[in-house]
Amino acid sequence: MNENLMDKVVSLCKRRGFIFHSSEIYGGLSNTWDYGPYGVELKNNLKRSWWKSVVYERDDVFGMDAAILMHPKVWEASGHVDNFFDLKSDCKSCKKRFKAADLKETKKCPECGGELTEARAFNLMFKTHQGAVEDAANAIYLRPETAQGMFVNFQNILDSKHPKLPFGLAQIGKAFRNEITPGNFTFRTREFEQMEIEYFVRPEEADKKLEEWIEARFNWYLNLGVRKDNLRRRPHGKDELAHYAKACTDIEYNFPFSTKGGSASGGGWSELEGIANRTDFDLRQHSQASGKDLQYFDNVTKEKFYPYIIEPSGGVDRSVLALLVDAYNEEKVKDDLRVVLKLHKDLAPVKVAVLPLLRNRPEIVELAKKLTRDLKKKMVTVYDDTGAIGKLYRRQDEVGTLYCVTVDVQSLEDKQATVRHRDTMQQERVSIDNLKNYLEEKLT
Repeated sequence: MNENLMDKVVSLCKRRGFIFHSSEIYGGLSNTWDYGPYGVELKNNLKRSWWKSVVYERDDVFGMDAAILMHPKVWEASGHVDNFFDLKSDCKSCKKRFKAADLKETKKCPECGGELTEARAFNLMFKTHQGAVEDAANAIYLRPETAQGMFVNFQNILDSKHPKLPFGLAQIGKAFRNEITPGNFTFRTREFEQMEIEYFVRPEEADKKLEEWIEARFNWYLNLGVRKDNLRRRPHGKDELAHYAKACTDIEYNFPFSTKGGSASGGGWSELEGIANRTDFDLRQHSQASGKDLQYFDNVTKEKFYPYIIEPSGGVDRSVLALLVDAYNEEKVKDDLRVVLKLHKDLAPVKVAVLPLLRNRPEIVELAKKLTRDLKKKMVTVYDDTGAIGKLYRRQDEVGTLYCVTVDVQSLEDKQATVRHRDTMQQERVSIDNLKNYLEEKLT
């Protein structure tokens, strides 16, 4: 593991406007993060790629967006009220809190050696109140996962879309967990975003569909340029499975830090996405609790049954972190150190930067700005004239910009601009009239 790599990525994120500490001017709120101009573009590009892959490019998955606040009985039926706990111990000396599962010594604090309290149950759900009166009757929860919103809408989808099995629902949204030990930058936070699919299948097809989804989701990360040696599949042992799951496999990334709460194998490997066979637990539970029949009726076989559910569930924030780490590169260029984010073209926050070679020449600046306005209509393009050309190149390399277009004195005469490629640093002259088509072809 390269702990120093993590420090460099965190520094880059602050310096270049990817991720900031939330409420920083007030000292910050622990383990909460804000996405800056480049960070939000990367995050949105990632979500757009996921949506395209699982909804637009398939005929059997439909998108939806459920509310964050749901009826409290949803969480009773799902088991979260009774079962969504971690065991915690507190140090009597340094007052730090630890997950019992992370402790090798249950009596001694791993930080200061002080005495630990007995492990106690700690509910991970955020509880609040709906309405003006704060009493038990108005208690409500911030959702700890997006999945339940899809389960309780199962009948609505059947009635409105009339899908045949197998079919799925996809959703991207915020979830909230009152984690005992958040940390490692954006890896584990109390507020996070999920990309989840609930795929409904006939029970006898569940094992096969589980394997298909594991393969599809693993390949999605590879297709985004994540290095294969940093990814692996890890099936859960029987002692790790959730009470409702028949099987589960995690897609793990080798992060450059130790993840105590991560995989059973420890080290830097920890979960990006879990793909689980949830059986028919969820639909049965909500049927019994609500009194509504959530069984599927097969018009051909005339069978009525609860479908099994295959759930690929990934974290947006963890994926962004993995992509930043994976794309970070340092290269020696002569006597200079070049830092470059080699992000996939679909993920790069900025596709093109237009740079005037001489900012004190109005005609060059005018042509560069005109080019910028023209390119903005087709691709994410920025204009920058706040430094010397070498400095501007390095700045764009650090945020992963794919192409830099430089307008110089010669451009005024030959109507051509210099296009510099991020990964190779090769430069070529391209006709300004053909520039948009040239770049579009490269990007698609």
